Amino acid sequence: MSLSHAILGLLSIQSMSGYDLKHLAFEQTIAHFWQADQAQIYRTLDKMAEAGWISSQLEIQHERPNRKIYSLTDTGRAELERWLGTEQPLPVYREAFLVQLFFAEQLPRDVILDQIERHIAGHQARLLTYENIPLPKLDNAAMERREIFWRLTLDLGIALEKTYLAWLETCKKVIGDVSVT
Repeated sequence: MSLSHAILGLLSIQSMSGYDLKHLAFEQTIAHFWQADQAQIYRTLDKMAEAGWISSQLEIQHERPNRKIYSLTDTGRAELERWLGTEQPLPVYREAFLVQLFFAEQLPRDVILDQIERHIAGHQARLLTYENIPLPKLDNAAMERREIFWRLTLDLGIALEKTYLAWLETCKKVIGDVSVT
């Protein structure tokens, strides 16, 4: 996936500034599974405008700096629809903690267990964040169509965190039971 397609998707919901994209849209929605910093967003917006996928309008503000409001063009909407219909490859995982764990026989047991405890705390915090996202449950008959898709992605995030936590507890038990220190 490219950042431009994530931005197209966000702009399909509503027009917004680059700042709004980062601080209101990304951080409150897809940042849980696709991150971008402010500089990346602005560089991508420039490229998208050159490609004709988005347009911008200057919004004059009197007590704050003026800002550009970006909107999807018909070409951008067509690109988003094209991309949404394409098959995506399976993700490639790169996780430093798993590499550490793979080679952890070189460390004392208490160091490994401390790392696991820190990861448990981090995943518990992330799970709590996900569980506090205010979206109706899938069995709610009054859900809007877009909320169904948002909820499906949220439910996967929750399931992944619960699975990761269960696996970390298994790691802690197995490593704690190992008699060689």
